[in-house]
Amino acid sequence: MTGPAPALAYNELIQSAYDAFNERDLDFLLLLLHPDVDWPNAAEGGRIRGHQAVREYWTRQWDLIDPIVKPQRFETLPDGRIVVHVHQIIRDLDGKVILDRTVQHIYRLDGAQIVSMEIEESQS
Repeated sequence: MTGPAPALAYNELIQSAYDAFNERDLDFLLLLLHPDVDWPNAAEGGRIRGHQAVREYWTRQWDLIDPIVKPQRFETLPDGRIVVHVHQIIRDLDGKVILDRTVQHIYRLDGAQIVSMEIEESQS
């Protein structure tokens, strides 16, 4: 069988990534990312690339904040990218909410791996 995987498989892959992120299971999460993944550096600006850069970025962030991201809805764009409407709650390490908002995460996939992600502010 050739061609793209069904949308349901994409949703399950991405949901697994969010679950791993929220559980701070970085080793499992990196298995879902392409080795040369292109990722946004939302905290500091710019982009990072590859497993080691992503590991260092998230480790730094989790030392400073406690983010939880929960997918609300998935859409497939005509070009095959997946848009995930995400409820994002960021707390400081004492539990105080710093940010509570909805954003869109836009993914490019290659088979069973995430190759890139972009963040867009909610339009609603």
